[in-house]
Amino acid sequence: MGHGMDYIYTADNQEIFIEVRQQSTRKNVIEQYIQCRKDKGITQAELARRAGVPRTNITRFESGSYNPSLEMMVRLAAALDMELEIGLTERGI
Repeated sequence: MGHGMDYIYTADNQEIFIEVRQQSTRKNVIEQYIQCRKDKGITQAELARRAGVPRTNITRFESGSYNPSLEMMVRLAAALDMELEIGLTERGI
């Protein structure tokens, strides 16, 4: 290979480009946070106050330019009166 891209291989040797999978998962999660915040009528500033993080972190998180830690995602979920649930599922064929 030698082109510096990270791949993982499934049991049946199917290549998955990690970066692509990670980006689409992150985009999906961020959209859920934004929708939840808006549904509850909470501003970015209020969410930041409740979560105890700088508002700039919320702005960067929601714009997708920030890769949040699991701790931050748990804090933001709690600030939205939600629970973060992470699980593994079998990949569909």
